[in-house]
Amino acid sequence: MRLKGKSAIITGGASGIGEYTVRDMVKEGANVLIADINDEMGEKLAAELNTEQTNVIYQHVDVSNEQDIEAMVNRAVNEFGKLDIIFSNAGIGAMSPTTDLPYEEWKKVISINLDGVFLCAKHAIKAMQQSGGGSVINCASILGHVGQAATASYTAAKGGVVNLTRALAVEYAKENIRVNAVCPGYIETPLLNELDEAMKNHLISLHPMGRLGKPEEIAKAVTFLASEDASFVTGANLLVDGGYTAQ
Repeated sequence: MRLKGKSAIITGGASGIGEYTVRDMVKEGANVLIADINDEMGEKLAAELNTEQTNVIYQHVDVSNEQDIEAMVNRAVNEFGKLDIIFSNAGIGAMSPTTDLPYEEWKKVISINLDGVFLCAKHAIKAMQQSGGGSVINCASILGHVGQAATASYTAAKGGVVNLTRALAVEYAKENIRVNAVCPGYIETPLLNELDEAMKNHLISLHPMGRLGKPEEIAKAVTFLASEDASFVTGANLLVDGGYTAQ
């Protein structure tokens, strides 16, 4: 088990990519704090995965609230004895023509998708400095690397995550703290299932591999970045996108 004896926080961990990452890290031996705003799903997942061998707990966390983030990190350290890994995965989507985008909506997307990643890194790194190192993984996106119409706020936030990742990696490399990002393509989620067949086929056609990604494929990439298999990897933005950005 690649993460045996390690402790992790996963934000947005109650569903989607976050849930699959929780499951994968637990399978690899990690103790995990699931952070989310969906208390019902988060508590249910923690109850399912918590065993005598692996400690899995849930905490309600709004990643745009610094007090919530600080309390989350403190609880993980108190519960597990240290913090080795954080996956800043929580985020929201947004689509709107820029000229119709209310400023309040812009600020909301930036607050959750970019400010939340900064706040998680800020407080997680403080904890990792006390224990001799760790791994910070941020969830960026293909839209941190390429533009797409009607996604100004989301693309700006994810582009910020990409370069924030690089800056933090350089800043903390000598303290044995690795900082990387995973950049998913379009992933099979219940949200995409709501699209009509023509739109879904269009999204599939944008990926040279001819299909959408699966959440477990992103989870495995995150676990790799968290593990000692990636011990010489920092400042990377790992594209897991079926070739989307290669064309």
